[in-house]
Amino acid sequence: MSCSELVELITDYLEGALPEPERAQLDEHLATCDGCTAYLEQFRTTIRLTGMLTEEHVSVQARDALLSAFRGWSSAP
Repeated sequence: MSCSELVELITDYLEGALPEPERAQLDEHLATCDGCTAYLEQFRTTIRLTGMLTEEHVSVQARDALLSAFRGWSSAP
């Protein structure tokens, strides 16, 4: 498995949704790739920290910027 393939599968990996053969390949890659191991830990940290956010933690400016950035997603091709 390449690093780019791992990046594409990381969400399914963390959610336990990868079929066993792909999960085993991803685990093998992580065992030998420090960069991807660091990426996985950064992803886990991001999930943990964003899970602690509440609306009160986000400034009005940040909220407006996020809403602007994501406004077109539902109509994107």
